[in-house]
Amino acid sequence: MQLKRALGVVPGEIVAFTGAGGKTSALFRLGTELAAEGWRVVGTTTTQISTSELALVPRSLAIGGASGLRPAAISRALTQDKFVFLYRQIVGDKALGLSVESINALADAIDSDVTLIEADSAQQRSFKAPFKSEPIIPADTSLVVPMVGLDALGQSLDDDYVYNAAAMIEQFGYIPGDRVRAPWIASVMRDEFLGLKGIPDNARVIGLINKVSGQGYRRGRARLIAQLMLRSARIRGVAIGEVKNAQGDPIHEVRRRIGAIVLAGGLSSRMGQLKVLMPWDGRPVISAILERLRNARLDDVVVITGHSAAQVRVAAGREGVRCVHNAEYRDGEMLSSLQVGLRAFGPEIAACLVVLGDQPQIEPRVISDLLAAYAEGKGEIIAPSFLRRRGHPYLIDRAFWPELLDMSPENSPRDVLNAHSDVTAYIDAPSDSILRDIDTPEDYARERRLAGLN
Repeated sequence: MQLKRALGVVPGEIVAFTGAGGKTSALFRLGTELAAEGWRVVGTTTTQISTSELALVPRSLAIGGASGLRPAAISRALTQDKFVFLYRQIVGDKALGLSVESINALADAIDSDVTLIEADSAQQRSFKAPFKSEPIIPADTSLVVPMVGLDALGQSLDDDYVYNAAAMIEQFGYIPGDRVRAPWIASVMRDEFLGLKGIPDNARVIGLINKVSGQGYRRGRARLIAQLMLRSARIRGVAIGEVKNAQGDPIHEVRRRIGAIVLAGGLSSRMGQLKVLMPWDGRPVISAILERLRNARLDDVVVITGHSAAQVRVAAGREGVRCVHNAEYRDGEMLSSLQVGLRAFGPEIAACLVVLGDQPQIEPRVISDLLAAYAEGKGEIIAPSFLRRRGHPYLIDRAFWPELLDMSPENSPRDVLNAHSDVTAYIDAPSDSILRDIDTPEDYARERRLAGLN
């Protein structure tokens, strides 16, 4: 996945990179991506960068202060080279950056599509806490990318390896010289006085864990850090990757908050009794489903009740999830319950799984594969398939929720899925469990037999 997609950059953005572990490389990688698509990209810094790094950009210009902007010259450079890095002057081996006032003037005077800013310094460290004078982020910044390098993991918590280690020690009581741990990194990155310091209120925040190569243990550590960072409502997502990856795209995956809607509000008319409360391995069917969703570590799970809502609420409550009642459960069937579930999520939820309440044999591998495919950017709608037949559960990005919410009762959620085949990805299910439910007594007997419960 390219940085542009991982960060959701759109024309008109002011993007600021903060933290440590490869800010300059990330800025230049993003600028190069955008320029290749024909964008007019201005790069700069509010601190300073090494003059040797100026060779990484097609054109660099010294403009002095705000009075030396020379919009016409900068515009010509953008037309010719697409990506231009601006700095104030060179002192020794450092290119000194622009003031906030100069950057504000740029937005009014230069016909660029995007401005990319390195907003603080880390002196080649991979993990940092800011000093009082940093970061320097313009108030009109629309996207801030706090960064950390995974190679900080296991290093000594001191100034040889960590920028401003004293601030972390003071804030959290960490032991000086102890080895940096994954939860420590997450705590610093999501702290409003450290990793999130100085971010304008209206800016969105996407974290970036850099220097993560391959799969295995270190990718797992990065995922843990991302999960813990997302405990801050301020952080919308966390990208995991290697911005200097010369073999492919720089981002492996983007972790976001995922919810699940469990549709448990039907009448069960063909079964003759409420399906979700029928016994399954010593507990109700709904409990077996919720246990598997809980093990997937989703950020929010909502059970939609309808018929016999009180009993369903008791069963769901034992699993520690919340219920929302669909007062119109007799009409609109699945669609009305799905609409109630979507409205129940907060703005922090980026996508949701749609789960049937009568599929007790939902496979953990299917859930994990759906979540992985979404994180890896394979599609905005992810569905399981067995022998080319689509089943449940499926995952749908928040971008498509308004279409579902606007649908009338004669429509079906599958209409939205069918309308967006261009952004739908399928994962191969290991069995036909994604196609089976328990609508009738015969279905129930079959599923119990297949599960070895008879």
